[in-house]
Amino acid sequence: MTRPHDLLAAVADGVDPGPFALVRREGAGHLELFTGTVRVADLLADIPLPDGPPGPRTLALVPYRQIAERGFACVDDGVPLEYLVIAAHHRIGLAEALDVLPDVPVRSTGAGFDIADDEYAATVGRVLADEIGRGEGANFVIHRVLRATVQGSPLVAALAALRRLLLRERGAYWTFVVYTGTRILVGASPERHVSVDDGLVMMNPISGTFRHTGAAADRDGLLRFLHDPKEVEELYMVLDEELKMMACVAEHGGQVIGPYLKEMAHLAHTEYLLAGRGSRDVREVLRETMFAPTVTGSPMENACRVIARHERTGRRYYAGVLALLGRDDAGQQTLDAPILIRTAELSPAGELRVPVGATLVRHSTAEGEVAATHAKAAGVLAALGLGPDAPERGPRHDRSGTAGPAARHDPERSLAADPEVRAALAARNVPLARFWLDQRTPGASALPGLTGLRALIVDGEDTFTGMLAHQLGALGLRVERRDWREPGPVDGYDLVVVGPGPGDPGDRTAPKMAAMRALLAGLLAAGRPTLAVCLGHQLLSGLLGLPLHRREAPYQGLQRDVTVFGATRRVGFYSSFTARADADRVATAYGPVELSRDPADGAVHALRGPGFAGVQFHPESVLSRDGLAVLADLLGHLLAHPALSGHGPVDRG
Repeated sequence: MTRPHDLLAAVADGVDPGPFALVRREGAGHLELFTGTVRVADLLADIPLPDGPPGPRTLALVPYRQIAERGFACVDDGVPLEYLVIAAHHRIGLAEALDVLPDVPVRSTGAGFDIADDEYAATVGRVLADEIGRGEGANFVIHRVLRATVQGSPLVAALAALRRLLLRERGAYWTFVVYTGTRILVGASPERHVSVDDGLVMMNPISGTFRHTGAAADRDGLLRFLHDPKEVEELYMVLDEELKMMACVAEHGGQVIGPYLKEMAHLAHTEYLLAGRGSRDVREVLRETMFAPTVTGSPMENACRVIARHERTGRRYYAGVLALLGRDDAGQQTLDAPILIRTAELSPAGELRVPVGATLVRHSTAEGEVAATHAKAAGVLAALGLGPDAPERGPRHDRSGTAGPAARHDPERSLAADPEVRAALAARNVPLARFWLDQRTPGASALPGLTGLRALIVDGEDTFTGMLAHQLGALGLRVERRDWREPGPVDGYDLVVVGPGPGDPGDRTAPKMAAMRALLAGLLAAGRPTLAVCLGHQLLSGLLGLPLHRREAPYQGLQRDVTVFGATRRVGFYSSFTARADADRVATAYGPVELSRDPADGAVHALRGPGFAGVQFHPESVLSRDGLAVLADLLGHLLAHPALSGHGPVDRG
């Protein structure tokens, strides 16, 4: 089937048209029809991207289980990585598509969640107490699945649902149907995961959910949502996690743009864009960014363990991506990959699955997260006849397709242009680190005393180390990263950074804790300049004889003004444990140590001694407005360059 009308006519007549995809990308006045043959790959690297004229080459349907390529945990459900080798590519005007897509009701029976509301609420409670409370991470996404049976032809039902989504949903990044011959996906995903075009890598973290409750836009409710600390911190946390990914795939890390309001028919979200230049193969970009923290959590590696522990079933394609790979006019690789959320999967037998998840953070409540799953499923359920349409809130997409995302800025259609809404969004950037918000010129922040020195960062399973590497590089150091599992010498480096990671620093049975503790002990014994961050700081504190405590309320994604050696610094914490002390100076086996403590409870925010220093917070986080200044001061102390800070040469005696 090569002509759009022939393909849709075949579907209407009950004939299998062969594999195809119908896609409307954000802002487009047309749909794209891709046809070809479907094949299966084991690895993302196996997806073909041949040379040739410009245009799309391959559309890959990437399941969640591919996360195993990164060595991360998952429940392996065996769902395949399928890809469409594109043989033909057509454009269909939106009005024409609406005329030929089936305008019929979709009927389904037996609808219900696989996990009941009370059971899901109990899971939320366990994750908050046992995972976030124990320092396993800052946020986690736990999903559930609505199941039903579609009556009649599943492919006709999917195309009819696509028509309703085109008419009634708004703000989607991709609205689509994909048919591989063995499965059908239909959805309206709000979120770009990653794209590459002309060497520009972009990611699009979206978080926070405001539910529309009536036909009239609730301006006051939206403003309350925009100022809600839970919603603000939730977006900051996924922003940090995607900046970690950008640190791996963009040459100078990501620049933060936004935030914006993403409005859809049933709800609204807040979002940022991240942009950076890169030259990696797009399949490597996909691999290094599996998968978005908005559908997994942070830190990523441990989030995957937590998901496997609490979900106990495979995710199939939920939280994976569609990935359109191609080439531009210059022959460069291109990539466009929306996240597979707000998406239904149908089998040829009519079995329907609509997976949906909620992001759990320290402020979460079980009731609120249960409600969030219902709200997120509402758009696709309405299109499938399993829920009510959203209330009318002014003009929707017109048939010419001209409304699109521009509706965000149309006062008659959107609150995004409201001055108070714009001010509330802009205010979110005031406390953040300008290092990540401003366009950076390589070398502009380099300090003469640091330029050319070598630093090794030991990663404790938190790729915050990628962001830390960019900041240390901006200060002039040459930086290498090493996983804690990788043995290797530490001599030859001017500085060793023992980095962050999840887990209980007091757990003597954990191999990671033992290995990192031994590393620190060796560095202290050798007098080698050492900086310890978060988990590294906790382990260093233990070696110095400071007692460790689990906080009653986790400091996960928390921003605070703290005193760091006499200077007030605004910094971001991701921790559930802290060292405590009763004095500002203590004697240790490694010499006298100066502490910066919380006056309320004695929590040690920072420490420094002869040739070593530690910070409980994350100077590299977007939450650490003063993080770069803290690093510059500490490096001046550690590397004995008086010109960089107020400290004199270090007395190592």
